Amino acid sequence: MTLTEALGYAAAILVLLTFSMRTMVHLRAVGIASNVFFIAYGYMSGAYPIMVLHCILLPLNSLRLYQILALLRQVETASKDGFDVNWLKSIATPRVVKAGDNLFRKGDIADRMAFIVSGQFQLADLGIEIGKGQLTGELGLVAPTKMRTQTIVCVSTGEVLEITYEQVKLLYFQSPKFGFYLLQLAGHRLFKDIERLEKEVAEYRAAKAEKAGSQP
Repeated sequence: MTLTEALGYAAAILVLLTFSMRTMVHLRAVGIASNVFFIAYGYMSGAYPIMVLHCILLPLNSLRLYQILALLRQVETASKDGFDVNWLKSIATPRVVKAGDNLFRKGDIADRMAFIVSGQFQLADLGIEIGKGQLTGELGLVAPTKMRTQTIVCVSTGEVLEITYEQVKLLYFQSPKFGFYLLQLAGHRLFKDIERLEKEVAEYRAAKAEKAGSQP
């Protein structure tokens, strides 16, 4: 086997390996390696169309790998101090919500979550305030029905950063710390809901007992 043939086989094997990659980092890294081998193969064999193609793909794959690694570094940095979600600004879509408008509506399909940059929001049914620096809508990611369970109304005009669940899933598989943060956030919300329900049940029972005790 000649060196040229060996380069061609190696390039082909690397392309096959890309189909077994589970994360984008490894996929891009193997893709870059295959580009290099195909460029060498194309040059040595005179297959210039293949060489030109992979000369174009090489910087594209390198750019995408750089972007993914940069995002993961942001997640890593943010996670060192309680995980500051402000880094979402780099990938999220800004949205201005006016007073009286709904950020989310109960019963709608849940496909994104939102980070509150400014303004004041409220859970319509519960009267719970949501303000600057809070993340909301994350429970829809794990809800069995994938439906909104609460309506969130904008009390005073503000701005939110929206990130789709598809982006969240990509980050989840790329960064274990990001995934762990989401689990912590969802667990915190659920425990707060349980605590609130227990308090309401206790108040209801106390009121019922007081009413029964006041009757002759």
